[in-house]
Amino acid sequence: MNHVDAPASIHSADAPAVTAAVLLIGDELLSGRTRDVNLATIATTLGPLGIQVREARVVPDVHEVIVEAINALRQRHDHVFTTGGIGPTHDDITADAVAAAFGVGIGVREDARAVLERHYGDPSRLNEARLRMARIPDGASLVHNPVSGAPGFRIGNVVVMAGVPVVMRAMLASVAPDLVGGAVMAAVQVRGVGLREGDLAAPLAALAARMPDLSFGSYPFWSPQAHGVVLVARGTDPARLDAARAALVDLSRDLGVEPELVTDPPEAPP
Repeated sequence: MNHVDAPASIHSADAPAVTAAVLLIGDELLSGRTRDVNLATIATTLGPLGIQVREARVVPDVHEVIVEAINALRQRHDHVFTTGGIGPTHDDITADAVAAAFGVGIGVREDARAVLERHYGDPSRLNEARLRMARIPDGASLVHNPVSGAPGFRIGNVVVMAGVPVVMRAMLASVAPDLVGGAVMAAVQVRGVGLREGDLAAPLAALAARMPDLSFGSYPFWSPQAHGVVLVARGTDPARLDAARAALVDLSRDLGVEPELVTDPPEAPP
């Protein structure tokens, strides 16, 4: 398994798949008070690096639930990214849960304290609550936070980041250059106005069976002007994707719809 402190990324089509999981932590996400945007940001950032997000979980601010999720995800994936729960309040328990998951101690680290002292300027402002943000699991390295100062951290193959989207994006940008990637996933798509999933389901399934190295999806759209389906193929081999695009065009035409060739998107949901 690759780890987050490995030195380089790989981008050839025949490189092994490198996968990631995202663990979104916070009662506010499950209650609906906060709408998550971090998962999409992480997925679209990692895709061009050759890291495929294959799993995501949302868990409450409950110590044992976080520990269980971290241990399950870090065993199944090359990278795990957590968001939320590293602030100064009583319900910010992610750092303690990560330490427990790895079986290591945790305490105020002098390098993390120094970061906070520089951020706040006046040492007297570094009260007990803010010092909670300097508690780092033993053996972890700090993740730079240029927005609000309080660092995240990396331990094993787990990257721990803030939940506030602007802060999370800055932290992710600081670790991205060091992440180990594999084959870069790409996508091709065609758009058929008037296509219906009930009509295309069988031929699309047959196409997927003929090209098992690729993944296929259909995404209906509706608007006052038109309705139809966007057909998407995903994979890492450009030649195979070209063949898939041609096959999707033929599929649409066989159903009586002249498709539109849509500009290939970055690998992200349509």
